[in-house]
Amino acid sequence: MEYLLAIALPLVLVLVGFVLSYNRFVAQLASIDATWANIEGELQRRHDLVPNLVETVRGYARHEQRVLEQVTEARAQAIAAVPTTVPIEQQARAEDALTQGLTSLLAISESYPELKSDAVFRDLQRQLVETEDRIAAARRLYNLEVASYERRRRSVPSNVVAGVVGFEARRMFEIRDPAAEHSPHVPR
Repeated sequence: MEYLLAIALPLVLVLVGFVLSYNRFVAQLASIDATWANIEGELQRRHDLVPNLVETVRGYARHEQRVLEQVTEARAQAIAAVPTTVPIEQQARAEDALTQGLTSLLAISESYPELKSDAVFRDLQRQLVETEDRIAAARRLYNLEVASYERRRRSVPSNVVAGVVGFEARRMFEIRDPAAEHSPHVPR
């Protein structure tokens, strides 16, 4: 009987440890997915603001057509970069391009005092800056969640559970372009 207990007890402990580790991975993945959903919501808000901003600028700066077209195209590419169909790195690059286009678009206001003083333009610009700040905060939280998951996925003994069950690596949502790391500035 003692022999059977000496064999069964370590097996039960290993099994309990495996189940606990598995459940923690599941909870971490759910948290990563929830934080990603926050990013997607803020990106969608940003995508929704762009057409209004473009139309407002178009009313004042008709000969800035090239910038307006670039922003419109960058928005279309960012919307098309859905994480279920493209790698997260590709979505980040599309968002980088949109951020650069928006920075150029907002810089146009410096040449058009009437545009700069337009209440609709200022409100859209303020909303965009707030959205950019929320995107940055959501991105930081998402990246922290992914970093924690990845540390655990690669650490002993959790790496055994991850390997047996097949928990795959998750990628961070990183911005490469230093200019894109900062939200557009609202002139005062």
